Amino acid sequence: MTPVATTLRYTRLTWHLSVVSLSRLTEYRVDFLLGAGGLLLRVGCQLAVVSMVFRQVPLVAGWNYHQVLFLIGFSLLPRGLDRLFTDQLWILAQRLVQSGEFYRYLIRPVHPLYAVLSERFLYPDGFGELLTGIAILWYAASCLPVGLTLGQLLLLPLLALCGAVILASIKTTFAALAFWTTSSFPALYSANQLGDFSGYPLDLYHPSLRWLLTWLLPYAFTAYVPASYLLFGRTGLLLWLPVVTAALAATALLVWHRGVDRYEMTGS
Repeated sequence: MTPVATTLRYTRLTWHLSVVSLSRLTEYRVDFLLGAGGLLLRVGCQLAVVSMVFRQVPLVAGWNYHQVLFLIGFSLLPRGLDRLFTDQLWILAQRLVQSGEFYRYLIRPVHPLYAVLSERFLYPDGFGELLTGIAILWYAASCLPVGLTLGQLLLLPLLALCGAVILASIKTTFAALAFWTTSSFPALYSANQLGDFSGYPLDLYHPSLRWLLTWLLPYAFTAYVPASYLLFGRTGLLLWLPVVTAALAATALLVWHRGVDRYEMTGS
């Protein structure tokens, strides 16, 4: 099968499975409302803390209140996109390898990684993060004196998509460690918690933490780097975004395939 035909096949599959997931959402509305309510509470607490800080100081690491709001709003966009399509990786890290259930994904007529992800397309919390992020982003942008250019507006969805690929790649890499350890949930959880730092100006942190969040686990490229470009026109690190995105995606696929090969060889 040619690459074009393969792409079309997976596109059709994704569309069909997404429609099925949306139908399932209409049957379990309470789950959606509970997830959305929990998300709003978490984001509301985050915004309340930021608001209290700015009541005491006008700037934090050179960022004003609405610029930090813009950063927080943007950070929710790649997180929402990632959560819509890759949240099943948490289940893989927690129990699919340990229980031996992963074997059923190897006998399906699709790539095993796609087979895993397809069981949880359009996770409800992802919609909540996307909508909340867009609302915060719109409000913050409307309060800033300098508006975004047409070029920046057109680039914004691509920046958010690159951020989502970075998040998905980090999640895939840590989830795939389960092929060696049987359960990688603690490692994945710890790595995911570090991602929360991306919702604030990187200039706040110690240089060692900035380096970690920029080059080792590059969460900075999911929010801080794009927001710095959109708000201040900084392009230094932005030029690295496609390189970092491609490198992380390639690394994630490499670790995944090595892990699957090991799983097959051990007969887990």
